[in-house]
Amino acid sequence: MVVKKVTDKNGKQDAFDIRNEVFVLEQKVAPELEWDEFDALDSTVMFVDYDEDGTALATGRFRALPAYGKVERICARKIARKKGSGRRIIEAIEQEARDQNVTLLKLGAQTTAIPFYEKLGYEVCSDIFLDAGIEHKDMEKQLN
Repeated sequence: MVVKKVTDKNGKQDAFDIRNEVFVLEQKVAPELEWDEFDALDSTVMFVDYDEDGTALATGRFRALPAYGKVERICARKIARKKGSGRRIIEAIEQEARDQNVTLLKLGAQTTAIPFYEKLGYEVCSDIFLDAGIEHKDMEKQLN
């Protein structure tokens, strides 16, 4: 398995296909809430974890903001869950942040995913809020 920083049309489409499968179809997030203006920006960095056969398994998005880096749209297809794909995406995003001299990362985690992020060193820093009708908490991690 290998995580790729995707910049071409095909790679970005793989990321969009995973997000559509997980967020729109599985979790019933309205498409107009899933797709946003950041998907089209060159400064938004997307990653996809691919299986040896080329199957796109998981994806995530990173944006460097003035005060911190934003980790977004982390998701894995059912076939990839509990197999390390999500962790590999997060590790790639953290390396990208370091490469861009970003030392603080923030994300909005679905409450069911909080244990996953805690294992990777993220800490809850907010109360519960709703995003697309799903309970979330903000989390952050200081990079070394």
